[in-house]
Amino acid sequence: MTENRITADHLIGDVLKDHPQTLPVFRKYFGEGCFTCPGARLESIAFGALMHGLDANAVLEELNECIAGVEVQ
Repeated sequence: MTENRITADHLIGDVLKDHPQTLPVFRKYFGEGCFTCPGARLESIAFGALMHGLDANAVLEELNECIAGVEVQ
């Protein structure tokens, strides 16, 4: 992944591999189980948000702030 912006289509596993600083954001929204789930490598952020009943845009906003160096609450 070489883009400067994370999108809903990006795979969770790819984002974590390329941007390990996003781990707290995934933990906040998807919980600890996200990291042991085999689907994390194959599932998009949009699918993960759908499965957790979340707004993908909220997750994406924080992920992109995180990779831009903005402190995430």
